[in-house]
Amino acid sequence: MIRVLLADDHAMVRTGLKEILADTGDIAVAGEAANGHEVVASIRAQEYDVAVLDMSMPGRSGIELIKQVKSEKPRLRILVLSMHSEQQYAVRALKAGASGYLTKDSAAEQLVAAIRRIAGGGAYVSPETAERLALDLNPAVEAPPHTLLSDREYQVFEMIAAGKSLTDIADRLKLSVKTVSTHKTRIMQKMGAGNQTDLIRYAIRHKLIDESDGSAQ
Repeated sequence: MIRVLLADDHAMVRTGLKEILADTGDIAVAGEAANGHEVVASIRAQEYDVAVLDMSMPGRSGIELIKQVKSEKPRLRILVLSMHSEQQYAVRALKAGASGYLTKDSAAEQLVAAIRRIAGGGAYVSPETAERLALDLNPAVEAPPHTLLSDREYQVFEMIAAGKSLTDIADRLKLSVKTVSTHKTRIMQKMGAGNQTDLIRYAIRHKLIDESDGSAQ
């Protein structure tokens, strides 16, 4: 039996995922979590085979949560389930330690197969993400500028591209405005951007922000 931890801050989403898994016969939802703190507490309290993690939950989430989970439970397999497109986070999530990435709009059709493959030691990614990972491993191929950013720099870049002020970013990331400003300077240097408008245009062109709501979570 594959023991699964479901982590999503929306109870209705967890209920829907449980319904998808209920009739499999070989997958059991052994725990649930609504935020990063509950995820960490749950993996410390009992053993799971696969953790299905939402990218955007209250408290620690996203790349930081993936790294913490893997540091505490290296053998625990992680499937990221996100509202964000693969272009935004898939490669970074996999590099941080996840074994698969699904968008929520494809979860109903692919969730069971993804959990089974990951639990069996494999990875579950789209052909496009697999290609980007392969290109990242080939030093002869010039990497897109945004892939050169650190995880923290990418967080700041995404928020800048979504139109957030340095003060807003500092409050959200619990950093000083000076630190955020330093990150912004490094981001613009690495990406060859002359101003904030260049960053926004780049993000839209490469589909790195959610244009539908004008924000990045």
